[in-house]
Amino acid sequence: MEQPETKRNPDVLECLANLSNDEVFTPPRVANAMLDLLPQDLFRDPKATFLDPCCKSGVFLREIAKRLIVGLEPVFPDLQKRLDHIFQKQLFGFAITGLTAFVARRTVYCTKFADGDYAISHFDTPEGNILLPPAEHVWKGERCKICGASYEVFEDRTESHAYAFIHGINPETVFDMKFDVIIGNPPYQLDDSSDSASATPIYNLFVEKAIALNPKHVVMIIPARWFTGGKGLADFRDMMFHDERLATIVDYFDSKLCFGREVDISGGICYFHWQHNHTGPCVFRNVTNNGISETTRPLLEVGVDGFIRFNKALSIIRKVRERREHSFSLLVSERRPFGLTTQVLGHVTKERQDVRIYVSKNVTSEKRYIARADVPERQSWVDRWKVLCGRAYGERDAFPYFALGKPFLAEPKSCCSETYIVLGVYNDRTKAENVMSYVRTRFFRFLVLLLKNTQDAPRRVYKLVPMQDFSKAWTDAELYAKYGLTDEEIAFIESMVKPMEV
Repeated sequence: MEQPETKRNPDVLECLANLSNDEVFTPPRVANAMLDLLPQDLFRDPKATFLDPCCKSGVFLREIAKRLIVGLEPVFPDLQKRLDHIFQKQLFGFAITGLTAFVARRTVYCTKFADGDYAISHFDTPEGNILLPPAEHVWKGERCKICGASYEVFEDRTESHAYAFIHGINPETVFDMKFDVIIGNPPYQLDDSSDSASATPIYNLFVEKAIALNPKHVVMIIPARWFTGGKGLADFRDMMFHDERLATIVDYFDSKLCFGREVDISGGICYFHWQHNHTGPCVFRNVTNNGISETTRPLLEVGVDGFIRFNKALSIIRKVRERREHSFSLLVSERRPFGLTTQVLGHVTKERQDVRIYVSKNVTSEKRYIARADVPERQSWVDRWKVLCGRAYGERDAFPYFALGKPFLAEPKSCCSETYIVLGVYNDRTKAENVMSYVRTRFFRFLVLLLKNTQDAPRRVYKLVPMQDFSKAWTDAELYAKYGLTDEEIAFIESMVKPMEV
């Protein structure tokens, strides 16, 4: 039976947008939402110029062209003259590969050859204004010193992925003009090992280059992992949060709400509008399964070591901080609490192995043991009670969230591999159990969620959690009352975090 009209997906660019998690193609609806952030009089200005420095499908240039075709009708009543002006004097792009160059030209010019008979506007060259300038990595040892690409991985590839925009090719020089708008969806990362076990983010390099060109507007869609830093992103994070020219950020905690269910970007996705003459607070818009929340605010909360992603959480954080309590993170161990990697699995028998080792349940459900002498670090913890929790926990498909795996008690004469993190070491069992009662509360796990953008849960994600008196057990009702939370604040916490049973 034929599907209803609303279920159809007739736009090939919508289909193409669902194909990849690495170089993600932008759906037209998302491209248009990004264009909506710009002053709309740009699309009535015959002198406005637009650059996509990382063309893949050509969707941004296509959607810009649609708006200009309508907006410039009073200026160019003749349709063909209008099209010629738009495509030849206003729209420009750098493709990222040979394939995407053809796809983008087909999308924008209605043919992959801009000098062909079927081009919507006839150029003298087959490339038109969508170029693939030759560029090369700049090798320094085993890495490209510009993008961090691995010589081993990329030197022998047909496509080197030495993207022109970030490898020394200046579009203002190539096209001989200053751009008003730079817009795009850059590649997110490059593998930096031959087994694809590690990747270096590069989207930040595209944003930095775009801002350095100082156009009137930059609009880009990028992973939101930069909110909490990450590999090679500390300087980028600092630059962005302190740049008052950031006018708007639209944040999707779950990237599937933006791109669709086929594309899952760890840490979520965001797009932003940087405006050269903007100063002051930023319009920050949360899009979650609960709906949309928008407010105008400074991006960094005074006195908080970390970015508060959810607008509705700000009032909760302020109430917690008013009490000036120490952070629970003081109890939390570093990675590898006992210096043991995940490769250390211990033995199934206790012969000459007097310490139980907790390892990943994905490896074995059997009890495992290790000799005390083989525990390289923090042997003083071995004979005390410990609260353990998985260091990684991901569940973006399970809204509302647990945020953390279930904590559990590790008895004296025990240790763990780096699969787990230690949430405190205690002299008696009752205190450890009281700590676990706190960890299980929605209040505790909500505060963790605020700093936990990926499945990884190191010590830093516990910074916002306040310390409690662990001579007693804790419930959410007691914590809500202690911090004076309103019904609305409680409802928000409970809409984001599901209860955790004992």
